[in-house]
Amino acid sequence: MKLSFSSPPFHFLFFFCFSIVTLSSLTVNAATCHVDDEAGLLGFKSRITADPSGMLTSWKPGTDCCTWRGIRCLADNRVTSITLFGQTNKPNSFLSGPISPSLSKLQFLDGLYLQNLRNISGPFPDFLFGLPKLLFVYIENNDLSGRIPNSIGNLTRLYSFSLAGNRFSGPIPSSVSKLTELSQLKLGPNLLSGPIPYGIQQLKNLNYLTLEQNRLSGPIPDFFGSFPELRILNLSGNRFTGKIPPSISALAPKLAYLELGHNSLKGQIPDYLGNFKALDTLDLSSNEFSGVVPRTFRNLTKIFNLDLSRNYLVDPFPEMNVKGIESLDLSYNSFHLKEIPKWVTSSPIIYSLKLAKCGIKMKLEDWKPTATYFYDYIDLSENEISGSAVGLLNRTSYLVGFGASGNSLKFNLESLGIVSRLKYLDVSRNLVFGKVPKAVSGLAKLNVSHNHLCGQLPATSFPASAFQGNDCLCGSPLPPCKV
Repeated sequence: MKLSFSSPPFHFLFFFCFSIVTLSSLTVNAATCHVDDEAGLLGFKSRITADPSGMLTSWKPGTDCCTWRGIRCLADNRVTSITLFGQTNKPNSFLSGPISPSLSKLQFLDGLYLQNLRNISGPFPDFLFGLPKLLFVYIENNDLSGRIPNSIGNLTRLYSFSLAGNRFSGPIPSSVSKLTELSQLKLGPNLLSGPIPYGIQQLKNLNYLTLEQNRLSGPIPDFFGSFPELRILNLSGNRFTGKIPPSISALAPKLAYLELGHNSLKGQIPDYLGNFKALDTLDLSSNEFSGVVPRTFRNLTKIFNLDLSRNYLVDPFPEMNVKGIESLDLSYNSFHLKEIPKWVTSSPIIYSLKLAKCGIKMKLEDWKPTATYFYDYIDLSENEISGSAVGLLNRTSYLVGFGASGNSLKFNLESLGIVSRLKYLDVSRNLVFGKVPKAVSGLAKLNVSHNHLCGQLPATSFPASAFQGNDCLCGSPLPPCKV
């Protein structure tokens, strides 16, 4: 007998088979999470004491852990990475509690990314030594503390290792020299102390080395010829002494970021820094460098961020050949620039300009920058600048901070357009007159002291020191106005 597709026996058989396949498919999908991986992840969740943003709400027993937030599965449906991160602009986006050793059950884990969770606490997670496939560790901006164990050298497969933004203390273990596959090593900010281990020179594949904002001390090792691929070097905010080591010159072909600020380095800035043709950012601020800035700096045509502030540098400052600069800070040296440099004035993209105490003598109206619209911060404090700030500030829509204290500026404060983005204004110790406008109440910080202002103050939360030394200001926080 010939059966048609619509015949009852065939119809029944078709739906029976279809049901079996569908149920089988659902069963496979439900079972994709390995029992060890599920147990390890749920063990981690059980130790979390606070999760106000619900970061782990999808982590439910009996569901496929490969679909949980932050979990990725690849090889044979085993968990290969955990990625959990808080959002710094959201106060409730954090996790509290320790990192459970139950994560040692995830034997196929190659990446652990616990970033900006803020309240993850406890010591270094030793269970990492029991994960044979681990390649990437980013435990950043949390609250881990204690020492980094000497056994860290056993993680020889690691490609990237970051403990940035925690509270680890003690020395950097010398065994870090065994991590020869590393391309990234990030250990700052923390509370690490002692010298940089010379063994780090064994990490010849490094392209990213940051040890900033620790308590490291001694001279910077002269071993940088060992890092042909290094693109980012940040040693700022430590206690390093001595001179910039000569071997730094070997990094010239590829280095894009060199940050050595806030140490106790001294001597002259070496001429060879002018050979760093790929340099985007150079920070030598808050050290004890002396002498002149090398003329070779004219070769830094790609520099976007230059900070030489708070040293003992002297004239002349070289004329730079930059196409555009994003931020420049030459403040608090012994420069006598006389005017804001033309190469700064013509920059089409500058955001931050800080030239405090740089020997500038000019009328502010004579400065006609190409890109006033984009400025975020301008600091021209402690110079000999006269004229009015009204024209400049009323052309800046994105200005966040303006400082010009200790000059001879003379203008009516009420004529100043205080845009909504402006948060910091300091025109103290000038010749500013008029009344204090109500718009200053939207600022985060204000200083108009020692001027010629008069009249009743608007309601603000600023201290009396922000207004003292004027002709006839009155009202809270100053004495009340006379009737």
